[in-house]
Amino acid sequence: MLTATQMHDQLTHPTRLWSRPNILARPCPVPAEPGVYAWYFAEVPPGVPTQGCAVRDGCTLLYVGISPSAPPANGKPPSRQNLRTRVRYHMRGNAEGSTLRLSLGCLLSARLGIELRRVGSGGRRTFARGEARLSAWIERHAQVTWVVHPQPWAVEPALIATLVLPLNLDQNAHSPFHATLSRLRAEAKQRARMLPIV
Repeated sequence: MLTATQMHDQLTHPTRLWSRPNILARPCPVPAEPGVYAWYFAEVPPGVPTQGCAVRDGCTLLYVGISPSAPPANGKPPSRQNLRTRVRYHMRGNAEGSTLRLSLGCLLSARLGIELRRVGSGGRRTFARGEARLSAWIERHAQVTWVVHPQPWAVEPALIATLVLPLNLDQNAHSPFHATLSRLRAEAKQRARMLPIV
């Protein structure tokens, strides 16, 4: 089993970065196994600080995630997600199910002309038709890499503590961008509550 230090090294010195078309191709190159994934960006969203961030081939590491999450302590069944399902969802899902898409959409709302809205019965919030524009931006500017690990939740705290990850919020209150990103997301959710359901 890889240590957090070994995971850190593999995520910051990947042998390859994978684009959205790569990930959505058949067969999908992402393994259906547990692990950690790292998102690199050729274009950094407006206002995001990058000092200290890892850089690979001109792309900047801004976010790290795990799949699955830690097993619930209350006895409920563990998540059935894995690297493949999670990475593909970030690529083509929506802001309700992807904290990364929510953050990117809030940061890019003015540039892409999108806004968070309540959809369906009103209990979910997405960028509605703007999700397609967000996916197109991700396709142009984002790439991902991953490392398989049987218990990714065990190494996540150390990775977040040692990497500069401005788009991570959970366990990342020490980030100088944490308050700004939290505020932008809260404001977008508040605006969505005031607008009609779409």
